[in-house]
Order: sequence, then C-alpha cells, then structure tokens
Amino acid sequence: MTSPRRIVPSLLAAAALVLAALALAACGSDEEGKDVVEGQPVELGELKYNVTFSRFLNPSDNEDAAYLTGKEEAPPGSAYFGVFLEVQNESEEPQELADSFTITDADRQTYDALESESLYAFPVGGTVESQEQIPILDSTPQQGPIEGSLVLFELPDSASENRPLILSIPGEDGPATVTLDL
Repeated sequence: MTSPRRIVPSLLAAAALVLAALALAACGSDEEGKDVVEGQPVELGELKYNVTFSRFLNPSDNEDAAYLTGKEEAPPGSAYFGVFLEVQNESEEPQELADSFTITDADRQTYDALESESLYAFPVGGTVESQEQIPILDSTPQQGPIEGSLVLFELPDSASENRPLILSIPGEDGPATVTLDL
C-alpha cells in the first residue's frame, strides 16, 4: 500500500508540471485571435470578418468575368486574385467597414486592393447596419456561387510561389491577418 506522504508530493509535482506547461503554451499565443487562417472568423471591434474563399480569377471564365467587370486584361506576368468575405455586425449600432486591404507575400511584397465595379464587390470603407451582414441577404454576391463579397487584387505570377499570402484587414483592435489558402 502506498503511503499518503508519497502520493501528495507526486500529485503536487504533477500539478506544477501541468501549470507550467499551460503557462508556456500561453506565452506565444495571440489571445485576441487576430491571426487566423482562411475560413476562420476574426473579430475587429464589433465586426466579425470571415474570408470564405480566395483564388486566382480567369477572365475567360463566365463566372470570373462577372467579378472583373470594368477591368482590362491583367498585364503580362500578373493575374487578378479574388478574396471573398463575409462580415457580421451583431451590435446595436451601424459599423464602418475596413477602408483598405493588403496582401503580403513571403518576400514581404505588399499589394493593395483594387477598386471594383463588379456587382460582387465588397463595399470597402462602407457601413454595415446593426444586426446585418455583408454581403446583404438576397443581394447578388450573397446569392452568387461563392456567397461572399469580392476584394480584388492584381498579383504578379511570382506571388503564387511566394507563399504564404497574408491578407491584412485594418479595424478596431486590429489589424487582423488571414493566411490565405492557395
């Protein structure tokens, strides 16, 4: 039979080891959760952003042509890249949306979002009403094949080799970064 004198120190040592492991695990973590991967929501103030999908766009494809309305063909050595977002405002007040987006590649090259005339375009710098979402329910982007609003970029062909691509979203308590899934 084991003596209680031997069990107590062993239990205390085990508890101390568990607490130390938890403390070390928390040291490098981002408590605010502002660094996420595509498909995970991130909160910036009262808004919850979610990158639902990202991909290079093909202007010869009927679906993609609608995303590229008003855009000339991309210059040689580059292509259009779409990031599709959903944003939720669960607060009781209208909220301002991010007024800019950037993508940074592994070589630390940064690319700014382009203006877009597409019906699928994300309303950069716009407002989302209380208890509403972007894309707005029953709107073209919400009813579209991807069900998200488009933030459009022009990236050099080399960007697909310089992964990961990181989307930066400014906002209250931000910025947030989203590792895009290519």
